[in-house]
Amino acid sequence: MGRIFRVFLSGALALLPIMVTVLVTAWLGSIVATYAGPGSFLGNLITSLGLNLSGSSHVAYFIGLGIIVGLIFLLGLAVESGLRNWISNSFDWFMTRIPLVSNVYDVSKRFVAIMDRGDDEDSLKSMSPVWCFFGGEGSAAVLALMPSHEPVAIGDKRYVPVLVPSAPVPFGGALIYVPQEWIKPAEGGVEGLMNVYVSMGVTPPKGIPAEGLHVKASAGTGKPAPK
Repeated sequence: MGRIFRVFLSGALALLPIMVTVLVTAWLGSIVATYAGPGSFLGNLITSLGLNLSGSSHVAYFIGLGIIVGLIFLLGLAVESGLRNWISNSFDWFMTRIPLVSNVYDVSKRFVAIMDRGDDEDSLKSMSPVWCFFGGEGSAAVLALMPSHEPVAIGDKRYVPVLVPSAPVPFGGALIYVPQEWIKPAEGGVEGLMNVYVSMGVTPPKGIPAEGLHVKASAGTGKPAPK
């Protein structure tokens, strides 16, 4: 009986990732259908775009959806052709003049900038993943993002900012200034860090060999590596 249960459990665990994927996809699809499908407020706006071309509401909806997709594609062509700064500045000028909405727009823009693969060196995609050892090497380690490598002098010590994300929502978290010698570079890039936090640690980060820690620590502090 125990073997039958273990076999069944093994099959269920093997199937679990597929089930979770299907359920999450269905959940996201239901959200889209609720807020943008036919009959919703946004869906009615989309349908109104195609009513002049078709008498059927469902056909008009898909025509309107095609018009919107086409406009987004044209906007992408304009961005790729070198008008990125002009378009971005125009959106910024308009959105920052709307109370409350401007705060939401600023947060969303920063998050999109993290995931942006463009060539804009000033965007937040330049943030680098780091290991932060609270208390120094050998203590608790936290995988974080460093938004800037420019240290800040607090008293007689130099501190650097690190953004510690929250799982499973990595674009939230806490900004902490820690001593510069507590920081070691982490591998995997920003996307790797996002995968770790979204999976709540199920996806492990890449570690740092002990030799690498000593070498980097000695290079950053000017002290010889311990033997």
